[in-house]
Parts: sequence; structure tokens; C-alpha cells
Amino acid sequence: MKLCAEECYKEKNSCGERSCRLWIEHDDDFNCTQIAIKKNGSMTLKEVGTRLGISYVRVTQIEKEALKKLEKNRFKEEDTNYNNQ
Repeated sequence: MKLCAEECYKEKNSCGERSCRLWIEHDDDFNCTQIAIKKNGSMTLKEVGTRLGISYVRVTQIEKEALKKLEKNRFKEEDTNYNNQ
């Protein structure tokens, strides 16, 4: 877990660092996605949407976009590795 998340979790204080990429608007989990996952385990798309204030359909769209980017980067790495052999 990220150091700032560990500190917030130990001290039971919400994170005030809104610029952090792990920050969420959810005080029960100290505004941190890592703490939310540690406390709650995996979540449904509907639960994620509720926490973020967006629909589960939008969560699905974001998930698909992220997976496409990951797949694209994986192929770039494989191509680079192949060309360097």
C-alpha cells in the first residue's frame, strides 16, 4: 500500500490530497481507493459507480477504455522486445 494510504489508515484520518490519483470522495474509506479495497475487498461496478458518483454504465465504459490502452501498450512492448532480439 502507498505510504500516504498507510499513514491515513493508521491515524484514522481522511486524506486531503485531492491531487493524488488514488483520491476518491468517500470519507468512510479516508478518501483513498487503496484503503477502500483493503477494507471492502473487490467491488461490483455498481458499487464503484456509487462511490464515484457516476453510473455503473460509465464505470464499464472507463474499464473498457483502460483495458484497450493496456492491451495496446502490451503489443507495443512485445513488438519492441521482438525487434531487439
